[in-house]
Amino acid sequence: MEKSLKSSAVNYGLYLGIVLAALTVIGYAIDLSLFTKWWFGIFILLLVIVFGIISSMNTRKLSGGFISFKEAFTSYFVTILIGILINSVVSIVIFNFVDPDSAIALQDMIIENQAQMLERFGTTQEAIDQAVAQIREGGSMYSIGNIAKSIAVQLVGFSIVGLIVALVVRKNDPNAA
Repeated sequence: MEKSLKSSAVNYGLYLGIVLAALTVIGYAIDLSLFTKWWFGIFILLLVIVFGIISSMNTRKLSGGFISFKEAFTSYFVTILIGILINSVVSIVIFNFVDPDSAIALQDMIIENQAQMLERFGTTQEAIDQAVAQIREGGSMYSIGNIAKSIAVQLVGFSIVGLIVALVVRKNDPNAA
């Protein structure tokens, strides 16, 4: 990818990171339980995918309407990577340095929601207790190690979507050799 095309993907990544970080700060400042809502998670998931798609399509536009699969995927991946990393840094700062107690409170809310969901599915109390113990054994969800694991899982998931996006967005130049 040319330098201007990469800078476009980097810019979209910065925009995504700012939006995700703003949502994290808003959720932290207004109501921690927002992070436990299914619709909030879906919204963030779609937001990341949309930014990746827009980045790939903009890269195609900047390159004269033609883009290879590799360039489309690279544009998508660079965008989501930067956005996720920025949001992760903000989360680490908020939940490890600014207000570590909120990380504990949020983890307790998530555990409670998880237990209620398992209960609704008819899971035995023994299995629920085991699942809760397993979550607690993992330590703080906002520890640097757990956030690093989360970044890796997110990148794999979003990359699968990115491969599909790149297949759709790519458009080879018929005049190219």
